[in-house]
Amino acid sequence: MARLADYFVLVAFGPHPRGSGEGQGQILQRFPEKDWEDNPFPQGVELFCQPSGWQLCPERNPPTFFVAVLTDINSERHYCACLTFWEPAEPTQEAVCTEDTAMREAEADEGGPVRLSPAAPNPSGQLFAPKTLVLVSRLDHAEVFRNSLGLIYTIHVEGLNVGLENVVGNLLTCIIPLAGGSQRTISLGAGDRQVIQTPLTDSLPISRCSVALLFRQLGIANVLSLFCAALTEHKVLFLSRSYQRLSDACRGLLALLFPLRYSFTYVPILPAQLLEVLSTPTPFIIGVNAAFQAETQELLDVIVADLDGGTVTVPECVHIPALPEPLQSQTHSVLSMVLDPELELADLAFPPPTASTSSLKMQDKELRAVFLRLFAQLLQGYRWCLHMVRIHPEPVIRFHKAAFLGQRGLVEDDFLMKVLEGMAFAGFVSERGVPYRPTDLFDELVAHEVARMRADENHPQRVLRHVRELAEQLYKNENPYPAVAMHKVQRPGEASHLRRAPRPFPRLDEGVVQWIVDQATAKMQGVPPAVKAERRTTVPSGPPMTAILERSSGLHGNSARRLEVVRNCISYVFEGKMLEAKKLLPAVLRALKGRAARRCLTQELHLHVQQNRAVLDHQQFDFVVRMMNCCLQDCTSLDEHGIAASLLPLVTAFCRKLSPGVTQFAYSCVQEHVVWSTPQFWEAMFYGDVQTHIRALYLEPVEDRDPAQVGEVPEQDERSALDVASEQRRLWPTLSREKQQELVQKEESTVFSQAIHYANRMSYLLLPLDTSKSRLLRERAGLGDPESASNSLLTSSMAGSVAESYDTESGFEDAETCDVAGAVVRFINRFVDKVCTESGVTSDHLKGLHVMVPDIVQMHIETLEAVHRESKRLPPIQKQPKLLRPRLLPGEECVLDGLRVYLLPDGREEGAGGSGGGPALLPAEGAVFLTTYRVIFTGMPTDPLVGEQVVVRSFPVAALIKEKRINVQTPVDQLLQDGLQLRSCTFQLLKMAFDEEVGSDSAELFRKQLHKLRYPPDVRGTFAFTVGSAHTPGRPPRATKDKGPSLRTLSRNLVKNAKKTIGRQYVTRKKYHPPSWEHRGQPPPEDQEDAISVSEELEPSTLTPSSALKPSGRVTMSSLVERACCRDYQRLGLGTLSSSLSRAKPEPFRVSPVNRMHAICRSYPGLLIVPQSVQDNALQRVSRCYRQNRFPVVCWRSGRSKAVLLRSGGLHGKGVVGLFKAQNAPSPGQSQADSSSLEQEKYLQAVVSSMPRYADASGRNTLSGFSSAHMGGHGKWGSVRASGRSGLGGDVGSRLAGRDMLGPPQANGAPPDPGFLRPQRAALYIIGDKAQLKGVRPDPLQQWELVPIEVFESRQVKTSFKKLLKACVPGCPAAEPSPTSFLRSLEDSEWLTQIHKLLQVAVLVVELLDSGSSVLVSLEDGWDITTQVVSLVQLLSDPFYRTLEGFRLLVEKEWLSFGHRFSHRGAHTLAGQSSGFTPVFLQFLDCVHQVHLQFPMEFEFSPFYLKFLGYHHVSRRFRTFLLDSDYERIELGLLYEEKGERRGQQACRSVWEYVDRLSKRTPVFYNYMYAPEDAEVLRPYSNVSNLKVWDFYTEETLAEGPPYDWELAQGPPEPPEEERLDGGAPQSRRRVVWPCYDSCPRAQPDAISRLLEELQRLETELGRPPERWKDTWDQVKAAQRLEGRPDGRGTPRSLLLSSVPHHRRSLGVYLQEGPVGSTLSLSLDSDQSSGSTASGSRQAARRSTSTLYSQFQTAESENRSHEGTLYKKGAFMKPWKARWFVLDKTKHQLRYYDHRVDTECKGVIDLAEVEAVAPGTPTMGAPKTVDEKAFFDVKTTRRVYNFCAQDVLSAQQWVDQIQGCLSDA
Repeated sequence: MARLADYFVLVAFGPHPRGSGEGQGQILQRFPEKDWEDNPFPQGVELFCQPSGWQLCPERNPPTFFVAVLTDINSERHYCACLTFWEPAEPTQEAVCTEDTAMREAEADEGGPVRLSPAAPNPSGQLFAPKTLVLVSRLDHAEVFRNSLGLIYTIHVEGLNVGLENVVGNLLTCIIPLAGGSQRTISLGAGDRQVIQTPLTDSLPISRCSVALLFRQLGIANVLSLFCAALTEHKVLFLSRSYQRLSDACRGLLALLFPLRYSFTYVPILPAQLLEVLSTPTPFIIGVNAAFQAETQELLDVIVADLDGGTVTVPECVHIPALPEPLQSQTHSVLSMVLDPELELADLAFPPPTASTSSLKMQDKELRAVFLRLFAQLLQGYRWCLHMVRIHPEPVIRFHKAAFLGQRGLVEDDFLMKVLEGMAFAGFVSERGVPYRPTDLFDELVAHEVARMRADENHPQRVLRHVRELAEQLYKNENPYPAVAMHKVQRPGEASHLRRAPRPFPRLDEGVVQWIVDQATAKMQGVPPAVKAERRTTVPSGPPMTAILERSSGLHGNSARRLEVVRNCISYVFEGKMLEAKKLLPAVLRALKGRAARRCLTQELHLHVQQNRAVLDHQQFDFVVRMMNCCLQDCTSLDEHGIAASLLPLVTAFCRKLSPGVTQFAYSCVQEHVVWSTPQFWEAMFYGDVQTHIRALYLEPVEDRDPAQVGEVPEQDERSALDVASEQRRLWPTLSREKQQELVQKEESTVFSQAIHYANRMSYLLLPLDTSKSRLLRERAGLGDPESASNSLLTSSMAGSVAESYDTESGFEDAETCDVAGAVVRFINRFVDKVCTESGVTSDHLKGLHVMVPDIVQMHIETLEAVHRESKRLPPIQKQPKLLRPRLLPGEECVLDGLRVYLLPDGREEGAGGSGGGPALLPAEGAVFLTTYRVIFTGMPTDPLVGEQVVVRSFPVAALIKEKRINVQTPVDQLLQDGLQLRSCTFQLLKMAFDEEVGSDSAELFRKQLHKLRYPPDVRGTFAFTVGSAHTPGRPPRATKDKGPSLRTLSRNLVKNAKKTIGRQYVTRKKYHPPSWEHRGQPPPEDQEDAISVSEELEPSTLTPSSALKPSGRVTMSSLVERACCRDYQRLGLGTLSSSLSRAKPEPFRVSPVNRMHAICRSYPGLLIVPQSVQDNALQRVSRCYRQNRFPVVCWRSGRSKAVLLRSGGLHGKGVVGLFKAQNAPSPGQSQADSSSLEQEKYLQAVVSSMPRYADASGRNTLSGFSSAHMGGHGKWGSVRASGRSGLGGDVGSRLAGRDMLGPPQANGAPPDPGFLRPQRAALYIIGDKAQLKGVRPDPLQQWELVPIEVFESRQVKTSFKKLLKACVPGCPAAEPSPTSFLRSLEDSEWLTQIHKLLQVAVLVVELLDSGSSVLVSLEDGWDITTQVVSLVQLLSDPFYRTLEGFRLLVEKEWLSFGHRFSHRGAHTLAGQSSGFTPVFLQFLDCVHQVHLQFPMEFEFSPFYLKFLGYHHVSRRFRTFLLDSDYERIELGLLYEEKGERRGQQACRSVWEYVDRLSKRTPVFYNYMYAPEDAEVLRPYSNVSNLKVWDFYTEETLAEGPPYDWELAQGPPEPPEEERLDGGAPQSRRRVVWPCYDSCPRAQPDAISRLLEELQRLETELGRPPERWKDTWDQVKAAQRLEGRPDGRGTPRSLLLSSVPHHRRSLGVYLQEGPVGSTLSLSLDSDQSSGSTASGSRQAARRSTSTLYSQFQTAESENRSHEGTLYKKGAFMKPWKARWFVLDKTKHQLRYYDHRVDTECKGVIDLAEVEAVAPGTPTMGAPKTVDEKAFFDVKTTRRVYNFCAQDVLSAQQWVDQIQGCLSDA
């Protein structure tokens, strides 16, 4: 029970003591005059009665009422209800006002309407003074106060016959209950009646309508930010002109904060005199009249809420953290549903009749319910993080903040962190943490409703229902009795304040009032106090907490497999199976990144501790320490997941004996973690342990029970510390005084003993092993203990952070000095002071502790000295005892023995164990070896956790393209060392740091030797020549030329104009002399390539062999005939060698031996194919028009169309000399050039004549013609002779080689429709460089056309390759590795764009050849891009070249014989060093790889074969790819030397021979899916999106190095399973394969290789000589073909290959459903003759393979009733076009496509619209050769379609089919 009102006060206007114009409040009377004992009279009431200041007023204002709140020194709130009315001022009061006019004016400017303004004087001059009636109460019953004061005022104004003294006396003596939901009717003795309802529980705030009003005034977002601001302790200021609104808003904000209580300054109405309070540094919630808004402007850190304007202003410097998601958005949406229920229905087409909105009071409760739910969600499970530190005499409770944040998954959340650290939450813990107390709505909600709230999250209506239920309870709490009796209180009449009052408010008789009060007090004293027994209960804890947002743990999913690995590893360690443990360790350390695995580790380790001690041997100790360090390195200083907490007892339990009497514990090896120096961690740990011990105090001891029960702990022991505490608090009042004292003493002793225990523990973890050094100065890792040096890798990451943490968090202020002990003592003392004071330890005990701490520390230091001394004596973990010797090839010799180095990570993700999976294999420690063939690194990972994996990385010396010195840190000691970065063009990178024992001179020697081997003075110094034989001191070959093509052109053209005599001298000087030694590195003195073609007058007789070759090097014709090109020419039926018969035979071409001495063209082979009609001596002159004398020669002929493919160098059209010619007067040179051009024209004419005849010229529609239709180009291209006039069409070339495709673009960059190349076309197309073909004269007869294209130069290839290398092997790990960065750098390299261009040009040429036109490829010097294009064209056109034999022939013919400059492009010798590496051949292989990917069944060789050639064309292991031309090879005696001696037992000198030998032993080069189609022309997609990065660039095998030296790649065989039974580990057939480490094809061979290996093994076991794999394979294929025959009696699982749907053959493997299940069958068939297709007879035209591999649905799969080619007349003025038409009876439509294999329909004719089908007549532009009767028309409702079939029969068929279709419909 409590008094309704404590004091009644009458305050009136009085003069200011200092005589200023303002008045001040004077207390006229107060009742009772004597202060109550329990409640003294609050000071400053008079200030709060008129918060804006006491002013006189010119007119009588209506009475006002508001409630101000005063807070006394005990934080008690006093509610001052103020009713103010105005009375005429007395003369003394008026005098005050006239004193200071100036002051008054100033006041008037500032103030509002209540101030006296001289500008508007009262006519009568009468002024009115305010008088205030004040009720002071500790209860907040604003309405009762309003009614009571109103009644007093009414009695006065209306002059009622009631004694005011009685009313005031009754008011002051009215006693009402505080809470409990009772109803009390009171009367003040003036015929009035009021009903007071008390709330059900006083802990819930009373808000009336204040929350709803606050939301109405400010809106949802603003209130939410004010809510967060108040919770996170910001300053909040409300502004309004209404005082009542200010107090309501403040009350509303406080009500929202429930269950937290606001404990800072709270002043809902601040008087003007106290405005300086706003600059206080502490947080506050204050309300100020809007009139003083100007004074609030300077406040920089105050959030201002303007209630009248509805705005909230947050200063820039203030950051209000938002609620954590998803709570923020959920709360926002629920609030909007409550405030605006119609929002949900606003968009409905038929909105329901609007439901009646809640009343304001109800809405207020609903809004509060939303925030109540929010707090329940935020603080769910908070009771599980309470630590009961003391139970008696009063509960002491601490909250484990870190654990709460960790388990809720909100460690990073700014908002919750600040709330938990705030004062309000501290109050919440001390008030609500108490385990035994009355409970309220919030306790119920947080304990029982959390699951419901989680379930309702995504169901707004269910959330709303819950909110309404809670609102009902809140409403019932405020209004327990809904049907209240009516109040009956007299009110003054209307406008009574304006009536002349009979008299001023009378002075009351103090005696009467006092007598009434005394009477009531005396009556009360006799009555026993009515104490309402509180219903106290145990507060429910609710379900354990969960994360607020279930975050997926990502990579480290807590899979049972991971935890199993952790358990197994620990059991191996403790069983002493160290090798097994070592194997598992890498996996364990990876698993320990996950929280569950860390918990599992601590639990498992706990199982191995007996009696708080576990003595380990050195190896076990090392393992355990490593795992502990790995656990701790991810712990934050808060240790929110409790990992450090659970490891703390373990680090003092695990130990090892160093010597008799000296034991080292694990804590000395795990000190380098930031968590140990965080006071908050130690406090939480301390309180947790104290709670455990206090709980144990009150649970019965276990020993008293039967031992059998100990295993199964009885249920009562499952009670939490809170339950125990609750029970004890319940019993406390019943205990005797002695018992109480005893319990208090026991608890205090428990806390004290724990404090001593923790002082010890802290000294263990804070004192370093070597205390002679400062903690910060000692070694960062290993703690001075060599045995535990393995920690270094784990703990070095922490070392950086330790330095800051000591100074900031733990307060080691003077850590710089060496006084470690002093610093530790201070740290521990500070900790002890804090926890002991909080836990109520007696001062005597605390003093004792302070004495004890230095002794503990000193004692521990002495122990550590012995440990440190002994640990130094342990044998250190050795460096790698021996260097691992690499395996060498036969004939490979070591040049420099191993230099110790560290191999560092280079950014290749897989190598570092990143995306490829597996542990971090790099950095590795080992040695680098230099041999005559390779640079090899062998070593082991420095990370001892990886286990003993050997890391090998090597590359051929010849592949080195960049060497760079670097300075790097060694991974173990972190010392800065010299290093070397070697990059190879085989995509290997050695980034090495030399060990400190390697001197700089050794490193320099290594570099020099490497350089010497990489760039030998001549090609005989390379490994291919030196292997297996002594270096023969023969005459060195000529050095490779180093001049650029432009220089050659210049010299050539200048020499052409020289005199004849000089020309002859030049020729006679031509005999080769090797350059003298001093000139060896320079280019040779003469231009040796074009010596023969100096002047036209040279007779063929001068071309003696001796002028071109050394006599010893002359070769016979028979040797030339054996060369690859000749074999190929014979296969193709190109010409004959005998010139005598050539005229008689109809052969259009002949083999000319004109170049057999390499006199015409150095870089051409000896025998060339030329037109039959051209004489040898004319070739001499033709060659002069082409670069490098590489004139057009035939290299391939199509078997189908008989078109030929020619190749040549580019034209000399734009030579440097051409510029001189243009400017000078005509000279002999001019006519010479003209005659050459004529020769050239004649030559081309001869080429054209040698081809089969085509349609006559009149009907010819040339390429330029179609180009104008398809590409917008105009004009035709003709003669090759330069005419200075450009006749080129548009940008055809750039479209060809650039972005656009020929013809209409198609999906995937597929080739255009072959139909666009008309049957009438030019006989020869010359594909040339756009720049070089500028200004050429058109050919009058249109027999050949020029197709200018833009090609990239070799230097572009070079730069692109460098960028590609950088992309695939970056050189240093990326700061933020992401797949996009690789793709971006790949795109920047433009490598795939170049591949795309090559494929595009090749496909164009294939199309031209396929359609019957011949093509001459004449690009650059004719030995780079020309070779690439020509080789690709042959590969795509001729299936022979897609076999192993054919591909070899292709490379030998086009690349080797036709003089691709391998030595120059590969920079094989010193002379080529400056030109660098240009991977032209590699680019060609990449193109082949792209085609291989798209057509895997068309190639006999496997992708590995291409990688093998890619590796070895730069390795210089074989002689095949050395030197620049056949001429050089003959000169060096390479070409024919091996004929007799090659059969000897020596290393293969030719790569082909090696491939042959290896193919007999293993199918590694063979493609099992090889099942070619006859004469299939491939047309690959070439768009960049269809190209894949070749895995040759990205893959690597660290276990054995590159797999391309087969002898080395086949490592030692795996021991069989039976032999490995020695370890006790669970045996399994599984083995781990790491993509970055093992060779996957070897570890997991494909099914067929596995079967072949198995066969060989079985045959060997049976003692048979194993069959060759190829024979076995051929037998299987033959057998399967027999099974596939229709008449054959195949077994049920036999495979009818021919029934495989055609487009599925691209996969090569398909599943056939059989009776047993699905059997995997492989398509092995290579001839399609057997069997007929199940789906019906094949269509007439076989579809191109390109569609077999199409990723889209083929056109064949649609409904096709009839199909074929028809010419269709386009719309008005459009030409006739051949289209592929499909009649579809199912869909009743006629569709047409561009060509047969097109999958995209180009148009549809709906048969429903067809009116008639009639015979037609040819119109203009119709096909000429077709019979008139083949034309027919289809008339539809929209238009008439004109069609033309190929002949009359097919036209008739089409008409019948369409008619039939119409009649069916």
